[in-house]
Amino acid sequence: MATTTRSCANSATVLHGIRHRLRADGPAAILGIGTANPKNCVPQDQFADWYLDVTKSEHLAELKAKTKKICDRSGITKRYFYHTEEIIGDHPELIVRDLPSLTTRLSVIADAAPKLAAEAASRAIADWGRPAADITHLVVATNAGANEPGVDQLLAALLGLRPTVRRTLLYLHGCSAGLVALRVAKDVAENNRGARVLVACAQAKILMFGAPDDDARLDKVVPMTLFGDGAGAIIVGADPTSRPMAMEIERPIFHMVSASQTTLPGTDEAVVLSLRENGLVDGRLSAEVPRLVGGSLEQCLAGSLAPLGLVNESDGGGRWNGFFWAVHPGGRAILDSYEATLGLQPGKLAASRHVLSEYGNMMGSTIIFVLDEIRHRRRREEDTKEKDCQFGVMSGVGPGLTVETIVLHAATGSQDQDEN
Repeated sequence: MATTTRSCANSATVLHGIRHRLRADGPAAILGIGTANPKNCVPQDQFADWYLDVTKSEHLAELKAKTKKICDRSGITKRYFYHTEEIIGDHPELIVRDLPSLTTRLSVIADAAPKLAAEAASRAIADWGRPAADITHLVVATNAGANEPGVDQLLAALLGLRPTVRRTLLYLHGCSAGLVALRVAKDVAENNRGARVLVACAQAKILMFGAPDDDARLDKVVPMTLFGDGAGAIIVGADPTSRPMAMEIERPIFHMVSASQTTLPGTDEAVVLSLRENGLVDGRLSAEVPRLVGGSLEQCLAGSLAPLGLVNESDGGGRWNGFFWAVHPGGRAILDSYEATLGLQPGKLAASRHVLSEYGNMMGSTIIFVLDEIRHRRRREEDTKEKDCQFGVMSGVGPGLTVETIVLHAATGSQDQDEN
């Protein structure tokens, strides 16, 4: 019996030792960021004319006027799309709602999405400063593609990653896809010593693009005025290397302190998208989303940050202004809801509003653009007040409704790195 007990104790010690050796010592960090967009750019003040023209809906004069008003109030100045007038003209099934078009939509982005993701990833790798062959894991979040080999394998081939790279493909996570992918990457990096995880997001609006109904329902038009296309990539790793002789010097941009997810009860019908023969249709994007998020946001955030000792109930009003904020700009109303609910000072969401203005809502890719904008603003920020906020909150809302939260810490000296 004594021998068996000692054997079990020895086994437990061995297992503990193995687990310790396999895990990283420090927290995951963002080590490089890259972004990319398609070439086709449509100014928002021209979108109503462009949209009703390419969908052969010019006869809906009242709808055009309403669409123009929505665009004027959107906080968006331009957006980028995979689809062009030529592509739409060559494929009339894209604008006839009763015609099957899923095969066409997927064929349009079959090569385009991986290539755009590779462009963003190449920039992230260059920003990181190490060879692509050093990437050990790949996490891809996309709504573009329904084939195997999938976007993840195509992207790995385009980048020349090793055949042993461990791939994870996340599909149809909506606006929170980028945060979900980063949460997965954080867990991978911290539980695999030496892991370097490439996170890539590529989103394509063509899956939901279509002509308005003749009854001019605005709920079909609003998504057309909001979403755009883009790709973002991030390198995630723990225990950054600093070996000048080997040319391996990793400079963390943000440390990823914690990650959490909360599903808001009773909101599963607020955002719905269904993949059908004619694309991502039968969807609902409720106008109540900002209110629903605002009603639960503070409780969600407190639940994520209180265990870290970063906030407490006695802090009172203004307690959220001690953080920098990377909020997914789902739309102007979502950002307004965050600002009003949390009592954020003017400028706290400047990076998110800037990205919304320049690109629209690119679903999961958008948060990567926001992080990139924040790191550049922190480098050149003349007002030291925002630089003094070392802890930050990355937050986004996806179908469910699901609130994703990642707590960040700005790496010391990250704002002083040389521009690329």
